[in-house]
Amino acid sequence: MSLVAHSRVQDLFGIGDEADSVVWDEATLRARECLPPAARPRAQVDAALQVAELVLLEGQYGPQHYRLSRAKRLYYRVRPLMTPAARRVLRRAVVRRGAANGGANWPVDDRYVRHAEDALQAACLLQPPLRDEVRPFWPQGKRFALVLTHDVESAEGLARIWDLVEVEERVGVRSSFNLVAGEYPVDMALVRELHARGFEVGVHGWRHDGRMFESLSRFDGDCVHINQTLREWGAVGFRSPMTHRHPVPMQELAVEYDSSFFDTDPFEPISGGVMTIWPFFMGRFVELPYTLPQDHTLIETMGETTPRLWIEKSRFIGEHGGMALLNSHPEYLCLAGNLHMYEGFLDAVCCESDPWRALPKDVAAWWRQRATAGRIAGQ
Repeated sequence: MSLVAHSRVQDLFGIGDEADSVVWDEATLRARECLPPAARPRAQVDAALQVAELVLLEGQYGPQHYRLSRAKRLYYRVRPLMTPAARRVLRRAVVRRGAANGGANWPVDDRYVRHAEDALQAACLLQPPLRDEVRPFWPQGKRFALVLTHDVESAEGLARIWDLVEVEERVGVRSSFNLVAGEYPVDMALVRELHARGFEVGVHGWRHDGRMFESLSRFDGDCVHINQTLREWGAVGFRSPMTHRHPVPMQELAVEYDSSFFDTDPFEPISGGVMTIWPFFMGRFVELPYTLPQDHTLIETMGETTPRLWIEKSRFIGEHGGMALLNSHPEYLCLAGNLHMYEGFLDAVCCESDPWRALPKDVAAWWRQRATAGRIAGQ
């Protein structure tokens, strides 16, 4: 079975009735022009599933998409020998080239969003009773979800997380801190305190070295450590270092959700993107793609000094009922002059829009509950 069998367009809207598959395939075909040519279904049968695989599994980028180039594999082998300054210089050169080659649909890529919405309209024209089956995206009548996550890449970043805790508690939000289990010492007292204060702790890989997917044996070894750490920390979420990813081996992770994918980001080592601003099922876990630009991209690459792009993207997401998920880092946010960007973003989004402020684990649990209710209703 496909890893995204329950993440077709009809499932997105909470309509999982297999009896309507012909209607949804026709609706998918009618809305295919919204998608890039490589993501359009090739046949009418299972058209909705084809789109899910081409878009949500990034199949449109080809079978070698998740494999790093030889040059990048070499870089991660010699990276420990490089100074932080040399890494920054090299990263700036790489990401700027990535932006030039594939940044046309960044920071907003609305193609799959338009496709999903057009397919829903087409399906409702073909079968009007479907309008009554559409389920709300979010609880409490909220228009969109706000999810805050922080990847803590180093001991330096770990020492700065309390600055972010203070800011978020003042605004009335909570976030998830993704810690690297084997990179620096993590005191269980810290994990317990974060939990007690309403925050979440996730796992950000075993080592932050970019080599987790270098080979199957390397992944299997890291996976054992990661799953053990998940149990020790009481964690249910994961994000891969450097967003290196592969949906098939990742099924071995003992998680409720993953957040290693993104809607659009030409600046990452494996660029591309799943083009969606909503959660979806990727095999056994819920995928929560990050949908807002990363902080180091805005600060280091784009030279931004205000939260303008975060706010503009959040407005787009709010207009379409999506999930504004931010992936940021205390190593960048807590530097002099940067924390005000984060504070300004939180003030603007929370005060202006009143989103559902949720931890990633709560979003994953809600998405499962919503999907189960939709399938029961369709029986």
